[in-house]
Amino acid sequence: RVKVAEDTTGATLQGFVRRHAVPGAKVFTDEATAYIGLGRDFDHAAVNHSVGEYVRGMVSTNGMESFWAALRRAYKGVYHKISAKHLGRYVGDFAGRHGIRGLDTLDMMGYLAGGMRGKRLTYRALIADNGLHSGARS
Repeated sequence: RVKVAEDTTGATLQGFVRRHAVPGAKVFTDEATAYIGLGRDFDHAAVNHSVGEYVRGMVSTNGMESFWAALRRAYKGVYHKISAKHLGRYVGDFAGRHGIRGLDTLDMMGYLAGGMRGKRLTYRALIADNGLHSGARS
């Protein structure tokens, strides 16, 4: 599951993990201090990137790192500009693409068409004020 975080504080990041993972689940992170305390409810292990540790046995963040690397490439090659106002839409779009990347073209098209059924984004909703800057020049 991918979600845009309001900030990178321990309360925010740990809250996300607690809402989306079952107690006792394996949770692998980097050494960021925001994750300290996850071990109380989860089987938490961290790799220490600052000393060159990226994998330790089964512990790694490589899956997430590859997702973010691909998202950064998409920013440069597909989206070109991502506004704070629509960041959640861009990330959701990319996460959806990432999740079906192993399907062949016809299966991918069927999956996408099925996902669009009953969904509509009106222009009014697209431009509605959500309190975040659109990046558009006024």
